[in-house]
Amino acid sequence: QVQLVESGGGSVQAGGSLKLSCTASGLILSGCSMAWYRQAPGKGLDFLSSISSGGAPSYADSVKGRFAISQDNAKNTLYLEMNSLKTEDTAVYRCTAQGGASCQNTYWGQGTQVTVSS
Repeated sequence: QVQLVESGGGSVQAGGSLKLSCTASGLILSGCSMAWYRQAPGKGLDFLSSISSGGAPSYADSVKGRFAISQDNAKNTLYLEMNSLKTEDTAVYRCTAQGGASCQNTYWGQGTQVTVSS
């Protein structure tokens, strides 16, 4: 059974930093692409960042220059380092990963809450 478990969320003041982790079980993360999304209260799911199977990152304009995605294949873990946090970054952050022989399956974690106060 595939599980993605996020951790590292919490409360921080504006301008602060947090590093989120997404650890997978039942799935090798390095084989396919992975991504981070977030959902603010009363809003839809927003793409933040992704990393391809080859390690190429991409970012939404809203987080470019502030967030950095990375992975540790030995730990089977995806990370999102978040700096210069703003109050509008408050949301539930979720990781997603593709799996399967052709990366045809998509898995989601339950999410971790990030709250940024002014």
